[in-house]
Amino acid sequence: MAIDEPGYTLLEKTGEFELRAYDPMIIAETLVSGEMDSASTQGFRLIAGYIFGKNSSRSGEVEKISMTAPVTMQAVPQKIDMTSPVTTEKIGEQWRVHFVMPSEYTMDTLPIPNNPAVTLREVPGAHYAVLRFSGVASEKKRAARITELQEWLRERNIIAVGSPELARYNPPWTLPLLRRNEVMIQYQTD
Repeated sequence: MAIDEPGYTLLEKTGEFELRAYDPMIIAETLVSGEMDSASTQGFRLIAGYIFGKNSSRSGEVEKISMTAPVTMQAVPQKIDMTSPVTTEKIGEQWRVHFVMPSEYTMDTLPIPNNPAVTLREVPGAHYAVLRFSGVASEKKRAARITELQEWLRERNIIAVGSPELARYNPPWTLPLLRRNEVMIQYQTD
């Protein structure tokens, strides 16, 4: 069974590193607290509940939405006054977890989440640098891959904007060697 993934154009590929231009998309997201693994599980369950029927369609009926990939999570940085240089780090233990909604939906046709912790949001097209890797996406491995991707961007004088994201494409029962994970960082195009 094919799983819907967000649309993008591959701009450059160097080994496991890629530059991509993503199409606009709609996401269902939630904010959760805790360590990465527990926050991932909690966020997944909240959004999975929404797509598997904890929702109300515009006609009042419950609607099931097809599963998509990846499930993405991002550390939510604490907002502080602007200074220079601009750096991003995880402060505290809050994470944004989201699923991309299937491409056939619009904001007007998606059912409304029953749980107020789940929200829908339109995301404009954007450019991302991506590093793909396999295995279990632990906090340690995530941090190491983010560092690699940030260094690759610095070497190319590409300016990162926003917080790094972790994208997981496979269910947890997939053998680690066969898992597809990515760290993604939005970058400036001007």
